[in-house]
Amino acid sequence: MKVDQLKKYCFALDLKDDTEKINAYIAHHKKVWPEILNSIREAGIENAEIYHTGTRLFMTIEANAQFSLEKKAKSDAENPKVQQWELLMWEYQQALPGTPFGTKWVLMDKIFDLNTN
Repeated sequence: MKVDQLKKYCFALDLKDDTEKINAYIAHHKKVWPEILNSIREAGIENAEIYHTGTRLFMTIEANAQFSLEKKAKSDAENPKVQQWELLMWEYQQALPGTPFGTKWVLMDKIFDLNTN
């Protein structure tokens, strides 16, 4: 599938304001468990990147036409290894201010595109 046929999603989340936890979170993402990588790819996600500055995280995913946020959430909820990973990651993460309880990554709204201006 061509990159221009992929749909892009952008998300934000915060890390706890603790240097050791931030460094540990980064270290985990240098060695992501194979089962997690497989679950991402099997959902139809063809590219995923996470960036950070200070305590703020920004994630982009590019997914094919078979991908849906709802199906991915359902699949993740039914996958014990993904749940184990998410529980581990939550030791380092914290919800954005004003986020509903239980919400982690918040889907962001696109407000500018150089190619459409």
